[in-house]
Amino acid sequence: MAEPHSEAARLVGERMRDTRQRLGLSQEDVAELAEMHVTNVGKIERGQTNPSLSTIVALAGAMNADPGQWVTGLTPDMIPGRTHKFTAADLIREQKRRQG
Repeated sequence: MAEPHSEAARLVGERMRDTRQRLGLSQEDVAELAEMHVTNVGKIERGQTNPSLSTIVALAGAMNADPGQWVTGLTPDMIPGRTHKFTAADLIREQKRRQG
């Protein structure tokens, strides 16, 4: 099995799967209700992709769930690839520096 795309993707997928299973729905049921391919539902549940906001909302709507419950507690460091994390304050400071 492929590794999760990120810790954030793993958590969102795990939470989504828990919701689906608690409701007694199959991946096929959710895919049909959300109007997406079942393969995508599986990849999201396994954390193999970072779902877009619209995908998260569509899946939550299909399960009559609050999408916020799937993303609560996620932090920027749960998504790899950024070696230096910039804040809004960093951006403003740099813009002011460039303006002289």
